[in-house]
Amino acid sequence: MFILGVMLASCATVQTSIEGQTPSTTSSNITPQTQSKPETLPSADPFIQKRQKMVEATIQDRGVRDPQVLRAMLTVPRHEFVPLDQIEQAYDDHPLPIGYGQTISQPYIVAWMTELLDLKPGEKVLEIGTGSGYQAAVLAELGGLEVYSIEIVPELAAIASARLQALGYDRVKVKQADGYYGWSEYAPFDAIIITAAPDHLPAPLAAQLKDDGRLVVPIGPPGGYQVLWKFVKESGELRAYDLGMVSFVPFTGEGVSGGGTPVP
Repeated sequence: MFILGVMLASCATVQTSIEGQTPSTTSSNITPQTQSKPETLPSADPFIQKRQKMVEATIQDRGVRDPQVLRAMLTVPRHEFVPLDQIEQAYDDHPLPIGYGQTISQPYIVAWMTELLDLKPGEKVLEIGTGSGYQAAVLAELGGLEVYSIEIVPELAAIASARLQALGYDRVKVKQADGYYGWSEYAPFDAIIITAAPDHLPAPLAAQLKDDGRLVVPIGPPGGYQVLWKFVKESGELRAYDLGMVSFVPFTGEGVSGGGTPVP
């Protein structure tokens, strides 16, 4: 564990729509809970059994215990977030391509990172890297949260926003922009989740995290493995927890490629 000094920011609220269609030029410890079997949802959904198996065999059996996270993973129809030619693999535990050089993360990683955020009703969470919209939908299913999401690829931002609204996640607010700089209009956030790997922790995102806030991010070089970090802000400083090796697509945009500032 090490401690990093950071700054703080201002305040916010929620709703859904997509902002900034023009591409931007700038552009842990988790306390284990008692294991409980995820509920089976009554549904005509033909994928419900696959989703149940996914949650039990690849998420719960690997240590995710938060019942709300398990319920969200059981509820969100992952097959609605993947291309049609990938639909038979929608509930397999691996990433899938969604176009534009991006992927939808494997279900276990989505569940684990969500659990690491330690979210509570009424909190405000920022996702960097909307992608397909799947992670944002999982966050929205937790209930009582204000969910904000930023995607740098204009086409993915538009598709994800439309998909989330069509599936009833119309309180998720999506913005097309370079996520390196966060969303200062709605800061500070109780939690920030970054679903692409920068080679350093962006200072603007650390600054937009509330005191007692949690930030989960893979950090490391592109094209290989990275380390998943959980940062917790305490009295204006960040405590960092190394959670092991992961593999994510690289964080892109002007901020991370040279114009941005890392946390010192």
